[in-house]
Amino acid sequence: MKVIICGAGQVGWQIARHLAGERNDVTVVDRNPDLVRRATDMLDVQGVTGFASYPDVLERAGAEDADMLIAATHSDEVNMVTCQVAHSIFGVPRKIARLRAQSYLDAIYSDLYRREHMPIDVVISPEREVAEAALQRLAAPAAFDTESFLEGKVQLLGIKLDEDCPVLDTALRQLTDLFSTLSAIVVGVRRQGTLFVPGPNDQLYAGDEIYVFSRTEDIPRTLEVFGKKAHEQHRVVIIGGGNVGLEVARALEQSERRVRVKVIEKDRARAERAAEELERTIVLHGDGLSIELLREANIESADAILAVTDDDKTNILACVRAKSEGVGLAISLVNDPSLIPLMGPLHIDAYINPRATTVSSILRHIRHGRVRGVYSIGDAEAEVIEAQVLSTSPMSGCQIRDIDFPEGVRVGAVEKGGQVVRPQGDTRIDEGDIVVLFALADDVPEVERLLQVSVDFF
Repeated sequence: MKVIICGAGQVGWQIARHLAGERNDVTVVDRNPDLVRRATDMLDVQGVTGFASYPDVLERAGAEDADMLIAATHSDEVNMVTCQVAHSIFGVPRKIARLRAQSYLDAIYSDLYRREHMPIDVVISPEREVAEAALQRLAAPAAFDTESFLEGKVQLLGIKLDEDCPVLDTALRQLTDLFSTLSAIVVGVRRQGTLFVPGPNDQLYAGDEIYVFSRTEDIPRTLEVFGKKAHEQHRVVIIGGGNVGLEVARALEQSERRVRVKVIEKDRARAERAAEELERTIVLHGDGLSIELLREANIESADAILAVTDDDKTNILACVRAKSEGVGLAISLVNDPSLIPLMGPLHIDAYINPRATTVSSILRHIRHGRVRGVYSIGDAEAEVIEAQVLSTSPMSGCQIRDIDFPEGVRVGAVEKGGQVVRPQGDTRIDEGDIVVLFALADDVPEVERLLQVSVDFF
């Protein structure tokens, strides 16, 4: 597949890294020659320096025979015009644009992106993706990471194991015997900074960060097995009243649970806008780092703080200060991946990386064949892939124990005829089944081969 990626920033870089690693023909376009040089030096990609929306620049990038264009520059307008030029002049079949401005995303204007108007096949909104991730973190407060699969029937949970976890020093094979009616399956373990896929005889230790698949209805019991308690969030304080904070507050207002929300916003105009748009939420104007303002928001009795300003350090320090005042759950938005190792020592319970959520969303739309969902783990360390099994797949008709999976791949869940079954060695994978696979980054190409995805591309 020939792909042009416009924008060599963090998102464009990660998409290029994924696609180039899977032996696609990738060209990166950016106006900044240093970013283009970094991409061509470190990745197996071609690079073009220039404005992505210029026809001559797209021509140099090979748009005439490109299969897909991903517009992920920092400008919404450049992304939109780039898709228009790619369609009108070069006939690029599939175009994906990242758009931030809420006005462009309003449902009443959705006709704008039809083929005869502004031909964009998929619109990605980072703010909405981040807001959705924040809501998922709030829904599973004992997990540092979470994502749903199989239309919400199965959840991936990231859980950090404490000293009081009841199943430490127990082989995973024994866990299956001890909790035979529980659907939970440990598919990944991060130990001392290294992520690996455990074997049946591997044990779990305090400090491990594990990734577990569980049926949604089994989540409370799964958390209990690994030493965590499920707490509902009734009082939430949000630091930052921008697009993300506003989206989360609006969703919490509309939820069936009666969640009391308070928003703290430093910018007066944003605070006034939030106060106008929200009905039951209390909006406070001021600095989220102010201990007096946090106390005015009753942070000591809040169940959770969600820090989603556009400044990483403000988010982290606000969480640290709130934890010192007694808040139960602290979630921080973190753009800089180098700050993520600080989350544990600073006792921040969970983080959201906008780059990872945006990359996952884009990957979900560019995978070949019957792939229905993709979720990126950590700093592109692994992927979770949800896909329907085709008749041409080497997996079709085989029991799981007989499928030649790489060591870095585990089956997390299987859906047969609309019913979720716990994957075991004798579970047969048939055509039409939907499988959810956890795969370390190096093994993703082999997973795609096993899924025979290219047969069904486009």
